[in-house]
Amino acid sequence: MNVLFICNQNKHRSKTAEDVFRSVCVARSAGLYNEHPVTKEQIAQADVVVVMEDAQRSEIAKRFPSLYLTKRILCWNIPDIYRFGQPELVDALKEKAGDLLTEPSVIL
Repeated sequence: MNVLFICNQNKHRSKTAEDVFRSVCVARSAGLYNEHPVTKEQIAQADVVVVMEDAQRSEIAKRFPSLYLTKRILCWNIPDIYRFGQPELVDALKEKAGDLLTEPSVIL
């Protein structure tokens, strides 16, 4: 399963998620408002797109309307209050993922 994690800058939340989940899926991360924002190709390659805030889901819909309708996009509602690798962030990500960590075949 290919999972693309997206946050605003791809510095803390999505980058941490990529690190945490790379052992159970093909995990990648991207940002919406950074120097190299998420691309149509990255969205197309993902089986599941995980955004950290609902506003990011809306931004994906604006940028990639035809792809948006074909993708499973989940919002984990993790606020931008953490730094990269922060234990509390890792815990929040694992909690949102549920069985993904214990059952690699389970789709988010």
